Amino acid sequence: MAAAFSSDGAAALRRELGLAAAAEPRKDLDGFYEMGRAAAFVRDGGFRKVALQFPDRLLADAAAVAARMEASTGAEMYVLGDTTYGSCCVDEVAAEHAGAEAVVHYGPACLSPCRRVPVLHIFGQQPLDVGRCAEAFRELYPDRQSRVVVLSDVVYAHAMGELEQQLCLEYPSIVFSRVVCEDPPGPAPPGEVQQFGRQFPVEAPGGLQDCAMFYVGAEGLALTNFMLTWNRCPFSSFDPTTGCSRRETLNVNRALMRRLYLVERARDARVVGILVGTLGVAGYLAVLQHLRELLRRAGKRSYTLAVGKPNPAKLANFLEVDIFVLVACAQNSLLDSRDFYRPVVTPYELELACNPAREWTGNYLTDFRDLLPGACAHLELPPAVPAAEAAPDVSLITGEMRVTHLCDPPAPQLPPSTALACRDQTRALTQISPAASFLEARSWRGLEQQLGQTPVSKAVQGRRGIAIAYEDERHEQP
Repeated sequence: MAAAFSSDGAAALRRELGLAAAAEPRKDLDGFYEMGRAAAFVRDGGFRKVALQFPDRLLADAAAVAARMEASTGAEMYVLGDTTYGSCCVDEVAAEHAGAEAVVHYGPACLSPCRRVPVLHIFGQQPLDVGRCAEAFRELYPDRQSRVVVLSDVVYAHAMGELEQQLCLEYPSIVFSRVVCEDPPGPAPPGEVQQFGRQFPVEAPGGLQDCAMFYVGAEGLALTNFMLTWNRCPFSSFDPTTGCSRRETLNVNRALMRRLYLVERARDARVVGILVGTLGVAGYLAVLQHLRELLRRAGKRSYTLAVGKPNPAKLANFLEVDIFVLVACAQNSLLDSRDFYRPVVTPYELELACNPAREWTGNYLTDFRDLLPGACAHLELPPAVPAAEAAPDVSLITGEMRVTHLCDPPAPQLPPSTALACRDQTRALTQISPAASFLEARSWRGLEQQLGQTPVSKAVQGRRGIAIAYEDERHEQP
């Protein structure tokens, strides 16, 4: 963990920096980026200003794609590069800053629902050797009566129809999932799964747990998310980039043990930091309010922090926080916090720690929308129990006694007069938050734009070297 915060500088001194090779734009722009479908989306919607969101690895094509889109639609295009949060989510906030009326999202996507602006997903059609994939499937499942659900990364969804034609006659019980970019209205009908932008029927007698999963795509967050959520199903995968197939040997139970350890840490925590990891997924404001109420009823203090993409250095500035909970899309919620100064849990793990009505059943939830009122996994908080009648509990980490009970919600009352202050000369009143006043006094406050307050100056040459030994500094010899 120490390497995440400091080093002896030896690695920086030995590192050689070379000129990065200029990335060349892709030749087949029309096919890979589906220019015709994207242009029809803009023209049919009558949009005059559109944001084009690219992940980092596709930014080399951004200028060429934007130019062709403007020429074919007559609309004004804005390129969104460095996204505020994960590149798999639609950055609606950045699009609104540009005044965009719609967003065209390129590259892999988590397919989390959006509510502010119309969105078109262009995944980018990566090549897939369908014949080799079908052969790998036959090797993994020699029994032709196997019940298998075929999942795929979104960049290979275009080839699933051809793969289905090759396998459906040989395997009568095979099921292919369908990519759905929008949430279907209402709950899923019986015998059908609608989750993570995938939709497929389940006809096995024992439900989904009687099925095996075959994933077409490289190892990554999407596959990890599927394996943790459907942890009772055996998984196998085919990587189109290498042409190799395998039975997934990732010990899911061991990964779940790690997550349950974090649940125990959340039970011991007294101060919790709620990290806002998305501003575009529908329902994020509702789950923020839900988590604040849950922590307040559990007798824990909470602070809401918007830090963009979390990293160890950012979160290490909040030493008072015992544990963080990340509100993000389903793929980005499973943050590996081994190198962080404090652990980072998911909203579901915080519910396991603070809601006595929720018990571990073996099912793991990564979509925070499942916890909201009216959702499939929502559980109301039980009535408060007096402290004298609460059952004591022993921490499995510290060995100390702790009381796990919910407090009564305090009666609403008007803020005291000392919490009001004059904000400006117009005599407008503002409420002073003790938590905000405390954090404002900290030395680290993040980046501030300070528009119009900083004088404009020409660029000048800065210091050269590393912080421990700049070239313009004189060092006395001992």
